[in-house]
Amino acid sequence: MAVQLLYFAWVREAVGRDGESVDLPETIATVADLVGWLAARGDGYAQAFADPARLRAAVDQSFVQLDASVTGAREIALFPPVTGG
Repeated sequence: MAVQLLYFAWVREAVGRDGESVDLPETIATVADLVGWLAARGDGYAQAFADPARLRAAVDQSFVQLDASVTGAREIALFPPVTGG
């Protein structure tokens, strides 16, 4: 099943798109697994996902930790930490 990936801020800039629909390999069980898989997809992806500690995620519009499951997810957003202003 296809999952919609959304990228924000400098993640979007490095990847060169604001989102995409992908079929995740069966080996992807967590957000961290996804980040590792994405990092291997090319230079922009490698740059965006080189340091997972700098990323935040939301699965189906709920903020999650990187060890959260992506099983059955329809949408996964990846972005830098949000700061107040």
